[in-house]
Amino acid sequence: MTILRESAVAPAQQVARLADVTKTYPGGVHALRGVSVGFPRGTFTAVMGPSGSGKSTLLHCAAGLDRPTSGRVVLAGEDVSTLREPRLTMVRRAHVGFVFQAFNLVDALTVWDNVLLPQHLAGVRPDHAYARELLDRVGLGGRATSRPGQLSGGQKQRVALARALASRPDVIFGDEPTGALDLATGREVLGLLRRSVDELGATVVMVTHDAAAAARADRVVLLADGLLAGELHAPTADQVAARMTELTR
Repeated sequence: MTILRESAVAPAQQVARLADVTKTYPGGVHALRGVSVGFPRGTFTAVMGPSGSGKSTLLHCAAGLDRPTSGRVVLAGEDVSTLREPRLTMVRRAHVGFVFQAFNLVDALTVWDNVLLPQHLAGVRPDHAYARELLDRVGLGGRATSRPGQLSGGQKQRVALARALASRPDVIFGDEPTGALDLATGREVLGLLRRSVDELGATVVMVTHDAAAAARADRVVLLADGLLAGELHAPTADQVAARMTELTR
């Protein structure tokens, strides 16, 4: 796969884009300070930085979960930085999938119903054949009638990934998706994320603190004190770890 530098990718090819985005919280906390970055379609980007660098804020702004103080956020061709509810919710449901550290499954629903839930909420007809294919891909084809309480942490995260992919979103945002998993299970989930990009054409943006996890991405975007601190392309775990060491000195 040829990975293009972000600056070489036209805005129309970027499924999500932040332009000079700032985010200031009450009390004068500056989480983002004029960040401009794009996420090309069909690529896997990891976002890294020291604690408090603005990683989760960047993710939440890019996904339309948080509103920037200034600047623009374009998601699937639509400027979401100025949208109000319920239109903003409609855009997220139509274009975004989420995978969180805490899984965020509905315990009262079966695996099958959890996977189809976003489509039901969006008022679209679920694609049952594709949902079955996804459950097979994540190794849970035989657990469709199980409930989350009957699954391991890794199985829950695989359900969350199938749910995120089921509506064929333009982009999947992951906030520490392997943070609650043991090393072996985390590697399995990262492999599934990688294959979702390579085999299904998904776009993934993942916040992580793990250099080995970031090395599975095509590109690593680095943040420090709310500012972009560089990028790594086709990174190795050693390269990521070295840059993180530099940023935390």
